[in-house]
Amino acid sequence: MQKESLGNKIPFWLILMALITALGPITIDMYLPTFPAIAQDLLVSPHKIELTVSSYLLGLSMAQLFIGPITDRYGRKKPLLFGLGLYLLATISCALSTSFEMLLVARTLQAFGAASCIVIPRAVIRDHYNTQDAAHALSLLMLIMGLAPVLAPIAGSFLGPIVGWRGLFAIMLVVAVLLIALCVVKLQESLKPEKAVKLSAKTICGNYFGLLCHRNFMAFALSGGLGMAGLFAFIASSPTIFITQFGIAQENFGFLFGLNAAGLILGSQISVRMLRKHASIKVLKTALLLGLVSSVTGLLLTLGNFINLPLFMICMFCLSACLGVINPNSTALALKEQGARLGVASALMGCMQFMFGTLTSSLVSNWQTGTALPLFTCLFVCLGISFICGRFIGRA
Repeated sequence: MQKESLGNKIPFWLILMALITALGPITIDMYLPTFPAIAQDLLVSPHKIELTVSSYLLGLSMAQLFIGPITDRYGRKKPLLFGLGLYLLATISCALSTSFEMLLVARTLQAFGAASCIVIPRAVIRDHYNTQDAAHALSLLMLIMGLAPVLAPIAGSFLGPIVGWRGLFAIMLVVAVLLIALCVVKLQESLKPEKAVKLSAKTICGNYFGLLCHRNFMAFALSGGLGMAGLFAFIASSPTIFITQFGIAQENFGFLFGLNAAGLILGSQISVRMLRKHASIKVLKTALLLGLVSSVTGLLLTLGNFINLPLFMICMFCLSACLGVINPNSTALALKEQGARLGVASALMGCMQFMFGTLTSSLVSNWQTGTALPLFTCLFVCLGISFICGRFIGRA
């Protein structure tokens, strides 16, 4: 079947996919400013609350392995609606949590529901577009969904003191209800019946094994996954760094966090413009080099005791902008040759990304030095391996 061409007009289904994907950043970022309040309410330390980010990322990584084969067999729409329904129920549990352990379990279940919001939009885009247009579409998607990590912590900073941290989960609940309604009314099934894959243990294992042995897929999946894992390390450690280390007031946290998130939007727009003149692989390699330079600069400034809030913001903003270019291009290149196993490929990519994110966020949560050293060390390692995979192993 002939793939569609992405013109100047953005179709509504692509906007809907961006809104659905944005549910992930909203769920991660909105409650970050209320960490101290949650810790006080549940009688645990703020560092322990950071583990709710890790549990969420772990749930996302594991759930995607199951969602991928299901969406290749039963289509995109029904699994997406099921995932949103599960997310809705888990969000209610988060809002009603009376202990740290209950919140931890509820966040993991919430992630199992939200996993469909990551796997399925990427598969839908590749159902419609070829590699170059898919990279372009994913960059546009990142522009739309990029508003979520900018606005979510700002909203959390202002609404948290008014509605409380439980009220923030109630807002997530309303967003989920609206997305379910839009999917029911507006979303059309994009997987053609003839492309449905038989759901069996042999087929599923064969597809995953084939992907693990596929040089280009693994190179680009690792390139994008490790880059984004560094971003998750920043997300998990940002309340401690901004509020504790630099002494930023809770109500100002959202603005500083959102400024870094705005780098993703800038990077996605740079990607869109570069893709008009350059191949996706060239755009990716340039961004990987600049991202590595940003992480090295931050690490050296921290080791030399020169780091302050302005320098920290500059390094993180530059790195975020590079990730805004890396993520859509590495995703499009990884999915380029996957044909009928797009759902499985998207799932494995997501699993790797969030598994690495779980490890990095857990590391920075448990490695406390009172400085940004744990964060920049994680960023340097992640971006270094990402650089090697994207520039020297993957081939367009």
